[in-house]
Amino acid sequence: MTLLLVGFVGGLLAGVSPCVLPVLPVILLGGASSTGSRSRAVAIVAGLTLSFALITLFGTLLLAALHLPSSLLRWLGLGALVLLGVSMLVPPVERLLERAFAWIPQRQVATKDSGALGGFLLGLALGAVFVPCAGPVLAAIAVAGATGTIGTQTILLTVAFAAGVAIPLLAVALAGNKLTDRVRGLQQHQRLVRGIAGATVIALAIALIFDVTGAIGRRIPDYTKSLAAPLTTRINVPLAAGNGSLRTCQEGAYNGVDDGLDDCGRAPEFTGISQWLNGPPVTMADLRGKVVLVEFWAYSCINCQRSLPHVQAWWKRYESSGLRVVGVHTPEYAFEHDTDNIAAGAAKLGLTFPLAVDNDYGTWKAYQNVAWPAGYLIDATGVIRHVSLGEGDYDQKEVDIRALLTAANPGVVLPAPTQVRDATPTDRQRTPETYFGTAKQQMYDGRGAYVDGESTFDDDGEPALHHYRLTGPWTLSEEAITAGPGAAIRLSYRAREVYLNVAGTGTLTITEGGRTRTVEVSGPPDIRTVASNPTSRASTVSIALSPGLAAYSLTFG
Repeated sequence: MTLLLVGFVGGLLAGVSPCVLPVLPVILLGGASSTGSRSRAVAIVAGLTLSFALITLFGTLLLAALHLPSSLLRWLGLGALVLLGVSMLVPPVERLLERAFAWIPQRQVATKDSGALGGFLLGLALGAVFVPCAGPVLAAIAVAGATGTIGTQTILLTVAFAAGVAIPLLAVALAGNKLTDRVRGLQQHQRLVRGIAGATVIALAIALIFDVTGAIGRRIPDYTKSLAAPLTTRINVPLAAGNGSLRTCQEGAYNGVDDGLDDCGRAPEFTGISQWLNGPPVTMADLRGKVVLVEFWAYSCINCQRSLPHVQAWWKRYESSGLRVVGVHTPEYAFEHDTDNIAAGAAKLGLTFPLAVDNDYGTWKAYQNVAWPAGYLIDATGVIRHVSLGEGDYDQKEVDIRALLTAANPGVVLPAPTQVRDATPTDRQRTPETYFGTAKQQMYDGRGAYVDGESTFDDDGEPALHHYRLTGPWTLSEEAITAGPGAAIRLSYRAREVYLNVAGTGTLTITEGGRTRTVEVSGPPDIRTVASNPTSRASTVSIALSPGLAAYSLTFG
């Protein structure tokens, strides 16, 4: 019951949040475009919630299985919106479109002239492009779908979320219907109303193509954020079938609850590992009798780069006392699938413990993992005793390691604890991780359309805090943006350090506070420091990239 309530409230908040504002005129006019047809209003919202729920749950898995780009469903939805808009403007097109669905018994869809079928199709198209604000509930559903860990609880959560979203949208659609009923002029000019609705649908599709709706959303404060905050204490770890006690430990780690050494269930076996580095393959059976730390990481992840020196120090200090460390490298970016890049990243960090290359997310899914970095501390009997997500608390983690080593071998004399500087950022107001790829970007603050392909940007002025703007020619793709001649990024941030994840060979010309410096870029894709301050502060930095360099993301320390 709690799960359903969390999903429903999360959907209800998403349905009244600023991110739905761009689609509300389409829903309002869609409900008003058929005289006296309340069923059309219901059909629009039913189609939207159905397609949204199915795409959120299964879209990523389906596209991956067919080796299709992840943006395909969005573009199909945009094409369908244009087609449906044209059908509202041109009756022969509408009749032709409905003829294609003549095999559906009309009495099961709607009564004569209700327009429910057209409304349902409009809703299906809207659902493919409608993305509510990625709050905690939707994030849980999306990650579960992307990693294939869809279980009964995830499906129930999705249904509850969709129901919550549907209520405010249905109210808007019914308002449009009632407007038609009460305003005689609208009843007498149904053709005009349908034409306006069709033009609005086409305008929405164009706005989505050129990211006009995204620009609107980025400038409107999320007035539901404070209301949604309590949900993060209930669900941020994706619900998945499997070890319930492990999930409980993960939720506690995410929410900052540390109950010390606990019973988090038996450690899963390493699964789907394509290659081992720094030694031969190992299994959990091989490690029985040893205390084991399984550390999930990605080589270009700045959070991992700050935490792995501690892991390496523990490995060196306690290997002779019975500790074993296995680093599971699960990629975030396409270039992190390359084994040579992984090996180079490991060498740069000085890692000498065994490394498992988990390119297909097999072990990630076996552990139901959700973050980089993440550590799973396992006792000598093969039971997970502690889960850590993210950085920090290294002293306590080492205390736990020492306790399990002593329990496994009573009387053991352990060496002195390690002394590694904790570089975990402490500024809670620092700029969040910022992605450049069109599939994930949220912090773009410029005027140009942020869509796949070649574009030239000319954004003057300062971006808003935590946002960036582009100048010059860029080639945008789902995962990265590639610089042309004279291309630059202007970023307004709050942090002590700023890192750019960049690939290629060339230079970064960095200007901040009237000073300019150059950073050479070569070798495997990785992060480069573009700003470093004595303390965390607000500032603006410009980063000019030489042609051919590809920028993936910005991270902050």
